[in-house]
Amino acid sequence: MNFDLSPDQISLRDAVAKICGQFGDDYWLAKDKEGGFPVELHRALAGSGWLGICIPEEYGGAGLGISDAALMMQTISESGAGMSGASAVHMNIFGLSPVVIFGTPEQKQRMLPPLVSGKEKACFAVTEPNTGLNTTQLKTRAERQGDHYVINGAKVWISTAQVAEKMLILARTTPVEEVKNHTDGLSLFYTDLDHRFVEVREIDKMGRKCVDSNQVFIDGLRVPVEDRIGEEGKGFKYILHGMNPERILIAAEAIGLGKAALKRATQYANERVVFERPIGQNQGIQHPLAECWMQLEAANLMMYKAADLFDRGQPCGAEANAAKYLGAEAGYQACLQAVMTHGGFGYAKEYHVERYLRESLIPRIAPISPQLVLCFIAEKVLGLPKSY
Repeated sequence: MNFDLSPDQISLRDAVAKICGQFGDDYWLAKDKEGGFPVELHRALAGSGWLGICIPEEYGGAGLGISDAALMMQTISESGAGMSGASAVHMNIFGLSPVVIFGTPEQKQRMLPPLVSGKEKACFAVTEPNTGLNTTQLKTRAERQGDHYVINGAKVWISTAQVAEKMLILARTTPVEEVKNHTDGLSLFYTDLDHRFVEVREIDKMGRKCVDSNQVFIDGLRVPVEDRIGEEGKGFKYILHGMNPERILIAAEAIGLGKAALKRATQYANERVVFERPIGQNQGIQHPLAECWMQLEAANLMMYKAADLFDRGQPCGAEANAAKYLGAEAGYQACLQAVMTHGGFGYAKEYHVERYLRESLIPRIAPISPQLVLCFIAEKVLGLPKSY
């Protein structure tokens, strides 16, 4: 059992870190204040081929695994870009997994290369205002009318919908009362985000200002049948293939953010002198930071275990969810401790750690709550009765 990165992975990490090094603290401080999608980072990663890291080579990607993608996303976040940088490319890495697995050759050739090259951006339109994580109860409808569907409904917390040209959308094609299982009757589409029929309203939020989150209102959007992924009514099964990879990547991003915060905290603890000694000499400062390092390293091991299982085609639901939970909690604690280590200066934007703390709440909340992860582990691993 070897826990070291391979030479190829070290090269990957260094190459991504070099790109991220072009976008320093001032860049992200300005983005946090002013907003505006980080086009420059997106373009730089696309130009070096990193947006297609998990896309098969025949469609312009690198054909690498989730383990490599997790390393890439952790490197982006750890560079100081945090969730702002990671979220700018997050959808590219896992989002079109259903197209890769279930799409026709024609669909793959049409849909994947533009995403890899950065010519198109996509958003992931699943969550709805009144259903939350109860995905089988989605209200958005897609009604078949000849050679196309007409979609009507509303989605919420849809990232990058302000800048996306495409959306991967899950909608109900058969009413829930007409199917045997609630997971049936949902269909998946990858189609144009046509603003004539889709209204996008940005949500003013706590952090990650430069990567927009939105309410999306769909009124009469016509979607060609050839934009449906796989069979009608099987979309829920298809969307599941992107859930474990997303949890793994979110864990990697949270851990990267925590590492960035820990680095700043330890540097400040070494440099800040109070009572004629560096504050890092005090165990009251040392012990919490040491604990953060251990928590981050432990979460990292679970994350890579989950990624390795996924890449080998093994079941990894428990590990992916555990990685998401542990990574999010460790990242949050590191960011919180970084603020506290800085004292009053931790509250000042110029020291960056308050931005890290705000962004660290994202992987705790999304794409699944910590409470539901605990319920999943209790039921699927420990064999306890289902609680929801």
